[in-house]
Amino acid sequence: MLKVGITGGIGSGKTTACRLFEQLGVPVYYADDRAKWLQNNEPSLISEIKEIFGSNIYINGELNKVELGKIVFSDKKKLEALNAIVHPAVFKDAAEWQEKQQKKAFAYTLKEAALLFETGSYKTLDKIIVVSAPLELRIERVMSRDKLSREEVIKRINNQMPQEEKEKMADFVLNNLSLQDLEREVLNLHHLIKDKYC
Repeated sequence: MLKVGITGGIGSGKTTACRLFEQLGVPVYYADDRAKWLQNNEPSLISEIKEIFGSNIYINGELNKVELGKIVFSDKKKLEALNAIVHPAVFKDAAEWQEKQQKKAFAYTLKEAALLFETGSYKTLDKIIVVSAPLELRIERVMSRDKLSREEVIKRINNQMPQEEKEKMADFVLNNLSLQDLEREVLNLHHLIKDKYC
């Protein structure tokens, strides 16, 4: 079973691309969603987060994502500390998921993660897809989706590896200028992966 990673900068449309792959029958592991789930459900991870950010970062047993976001996106050290505990937990969870998919005999799986290169988890994968979109389009999408100011979006973009660098490290680049373009590119890539690599 081929293990394919899929990533892209914030607002590039990687989740939309993943949904299109799912419609073609490809299982997708959403690392960011699982990270959120683990931060609210994995006892050892919860206690480590409380140790760094204080127990009041959880309200009624739920992680206060807004407050956490404000802290980590304005303090690189805190962001690094959070990543240092969350990434290993997600890494382990993803490996267990991959094992389950392997038993179901899929041709290939996708692991979706915003920080695929930054965390080094791309090294455990066979091929990497980067979803790409122009910067202005990405900013507009995130402002509209997350109700953030332009400055907040730019701050988040600046915290990520530049899109150009990601594209250089990719095996495949999907250009997401519109949903129609993306649908066509996903379908073509799906056939290419199945025909050439599986």
